[in-house]
Amino acid sequence: MKQDYLKDEGNTLRVQKHQLNNTDDKLSEVDSILSGLQKEQSSNNESLDDMMASMESLLQNSSSVVSAETADENIMLIENELNCNMDRQNISLVSEIDHIQLNENSTWEDYTKAIEDYGFKHNLDLKEDPFKHLMTKSQQVELQKRIKDDFTLKNANCDKYDYMMAGTCGVIGGLIDILFVGAPGDSKLGDIADNQVNEITEKFAEFVGWNKDKAVEKGKNTTASAIGYLEGKFKINYDQATTHATDGAVNNLSLKNHHLKSLGHSPDLIGLFFSILNQFTSTSTFVSNGKIITIDTKTFDLQGNDFVSKVFCGFANWFGHIMSDWSGSSGTVGQGGRGTGVPIPFFNLFQLMNFGEFGQNKQTFATVTAKVFENGYDTRHAMAMAIPVLTTELLIRFMYTMKAHFYHEKDWKDSIPNANIPELRRMLLVGHGTLCLIDGVDTYIRSGGEMVTFLSRTNLLAWARFGQLGLKELNAWYNLGGVDADAIDMYLDKEYKKILNKY
Repeated sequence: MKQDYLKDEGNTLRVQKHQLNNTDDKLSEVDSILSGLQKEQSSNNESLDDMMASMESLLQNSSSVVSAETADENIMLIENELNCNMDRQNISLVSEIDHIQLNENSTWEDYTKAIEDYGFKHNLDLKEDPFKHLMTKSQQVELQKRIKDDFTLKNANCDKYDYMMAGTCGVIGGLIDILFVGAPGDSKLGDIADNQVNEITEKFAEFVGWNKDKAVEKGKNTTASAIGYLEGKFKINYDQATTHATDGAVNNLSLKNHHLKSLGHSPDLIGLFFSILNQFTSTSTFVSNGKIITIDTKTFDLQGNDFVSKVFCGFANWFGHIMSDWSGSSGTVGQGGRGTGVPIPFFNLFQLMNFGEFGQNKQTFATVTAKVFENGYDTRHAMAMAIPVLTTELLIRFMYTMKAHFYHEKDWKDSIPNANIPELRRMLLVGHGTLCLIDGVDTYIRSGGEMVTFLSRTNLLAWARFGQLGLKELNAWYNLGGVDADAIDMYLDKEYKKILNKY
């Protein structure tokens, strides 16, 4: 899309406005001509009435004795009055309105070129801002005021109560994190998340054909049975689990980390892409020691009659296999273990960071994150880590709404905690910063500086949210007074929804 696309649309509106003005002028011209014709017709009607009166008078006198010479004079007079000579100099011609000709094969570029030609022909300077000609002075002033008030980045004007509320909400989230989340395998919320994942896996397996009642009758572990069913139904070719299975191509590959190092096992867009690619090309792609490694596998035939259906089947295989793996393997779960799930979205990208020397063994950051994953730092643990983050977020937004309505006496609709409000943005930054501070201190004390334990106890989601808010606040500070694109997008989305709801 061209950078001046908006300007082209503005010039289009300006030309259309010019055409409408010409149409109004032409209608006024036609109306004036029609008024002249109406006056002339009225005059002709009066003349016709006079002639009719003369004719009636002549007929009445026809019974009297009139000289031939007088009768001829009266007849000649009437004939002269009835004779109508057209004066072409008095005819008014209405010129045709200039227009832009297009056809069904015309493109947007053709239309913009025709707009430029029309502007050049009618002395319209299309290089200047078209919206100055589309709005009145009062409309321009109103728009500038609206942009300044609602769509510019402003500095937060928080009072001490805002900071106190935000900090308190962060403390609550931090206490939930250190008391109920902790490290994988030693987490009260983690146990709840694991049970929820197992239930979701069983429901999904039932949806695609697994019979839970039979598993119960046979005395099997229902979750392990569901996982085994999904493993058999959604088979893939990139499930190598050991270094030996890859003929030594991937070092230190094991049952505990192959979900991390196999890119197709990632529950994100990266995993979807490499899963479909591996299924189409009969390959398997891993990331290990800072490198992306691709190996050939046995020929794998996707179901489907054409490319689209094969892509859909590839997506179904990827999603179904993820559902079987995020609860752990059937063998481990069946023996009462937790099993190794799938990594947090994009967590496997840390395997590309093969640098640094951490801990007593001087391990690289990629090796450390792999060991952290092996300790159970997977998607199930991420669900537990999300709880204190969501709690902090919701509490801050709730407190902002209450203060805006009851303290600042705003309407409820004006108290909605939109993300583009500077004060709310600052409160979220302070609240999540407090959460991360508590998490960091607790993690450092309990880990004793040991890197694997430190990362295992770190709430990655909290730090990611804090980093996002920090970048947003930094952007607002750096571009203070500039246009807030997010606020404009939010406003346009609301307006689009209003329009759609009407139809």
